[in-house]
Amino acid sequence: MTAAGPAIIDNRAIWAIALPAMVTNVATALIGIGDMWIVGQLGDAPTQGAVDVGARLFAVLFTVMNFLKTGTTGLVAQEGTRAGKDAQVAMLVRGLAVGLVIAAALLIAKPVLLPAALGALGASGEVLEAARIYAEIRYWSAPAVMANLALIGFMVGRRQMTAVLIFEVAYNLTNIALGLWFVLGLDWGIAGIGWSSLIAEYAKLVAVAIFLARGEFLAMLRNVLGEKGTLAWSALKPFLSVNRDLFLRTLVLTIALAALTRLSAERGAIVLAANGILYQMFIFTALLLDGFENAAQVLNGERAGARDREGFSAYLRAIIVRGIAAAALVAAAFALFADPILASFAATPAVEAVAQDLGAWLVIIPFAGVVSFVLDGVYVGASWTRALLLTMAGAAAAFALSLWLTWPMGAHGLWLSFTLFLGVRAVLQLGAVPCLLDREFAATRERS
Repeated sequence: MTAAGPAIIDNRAIWAIALPAMVTNVATALIGIGDMWIVGQLGDAPTQGAVDVGARLFAVLFTVMNFLKTGTTGLVAQEGTRAGKDAQVAMLVRGLAVGLVIAAALLIAKPVLLPAALGALGASGEVLEAARIYAEIRYWSAPAVMANLALIGFMVGRRQMTAVLIFEVAYNLTNIALGLWFVLGLDWGIAGIGWSSLIAEYAKLVAVAIFLARGEFLAMLRNVLGEKGTLAWSALKPFLSVNRDLFLRTLVLTIALAALTRLSAERGAIVLAANGILYQMFIFTALLLDGFENAAQVLNGERAGARDREGFSAYLRAIIVRGIAAAALVAAAFALFADPILASFAATPAVEAVAQDLGAWLVIIPFAGVVSFVLDGVYVGASWTRALLLTMAGAAAAFALSLWLTWPMGAHGLWLSFTLFLGVRAVLQLGAVPCLLDREFAATRERS
């Protein structure tokens, strides 16, 4: 056997995926950040806290379903180097079918699920009432959310990042513009935030569907739908297996995030509002750095589909290095500007003081989280979803223990525990990589 030479890294491909994904993800973060800022102009801490509670609620109900996007992305990328475009479209059809079934189940369960979810987040009094108004409206966007997750995952897996960028930016600008008009112009209060999210989500679905429904895509879609095996159990089983693990992994992550809201709510409306602002800054950071996760999903997925171990390992290392460099830039920005940023979002001086006291965590968290974000993409791209679930569960156990031990530290204890959660995830994922590589590529050599 001839020794393989060093794997060739396409640096332009990394940035061609990561940069549009960063902009796209930052635009997504603007929803939560924009909603917090808009409601902050009302000068009412309970209402601002209610927006945070509502956002966390839909992190539980909708973001936990993000497996439809990530799972579709990884599988579509693999099929691109393994079986071709028709197989990619078949993955999209499976994703849409699963997503619409989930949306129907959520709508049927709404009378029971919505009150239970609001109660689980620990809101009460004025905060609970305002959060209920917002949630009752936004809940009806479930079908559009599920369909959009599958569609965007399909487009990312095919490297259609420029189109994804355009759609996501337009969606978020629409959401923010409608929110400003409904809340500050028409004086609809928190209901305006709910309506702006609902309308923007369906507008995005229509725009993406029109974009895809042209050229060879329609012919491939007709071919796929005409094949009886597209939605057969034998075809759905691998898709469902990957997405089951991703669903459970995302559920564990979402419960961990929801714990921040519940424990913040137990400390009063001021701490809840302040932690809500920091949480939105964390989401902004995570979505920015997740551009490298998207690059890993696609590029490592393609290398896994091509059975290229050297290329797979090289992209893993290259994307992590670039992610750490980006995390350093984000941390530096927060070190310089955290106080004025946090002040601009606070509804009252008391909220501002608490948020600024916690601001140092915004400098630490990017370093704690970036490696695990990139490795999420690597694991998804290779369909190592069971290992992804197990490492998440291990980190969650450490998080729960840390929350108990750091409770006397107040809000600082919450953010210390969350930082440890991110760090433990990265350590567990890195530790599992050598074994997973040996198993994956030994198995592919046997199959070949």
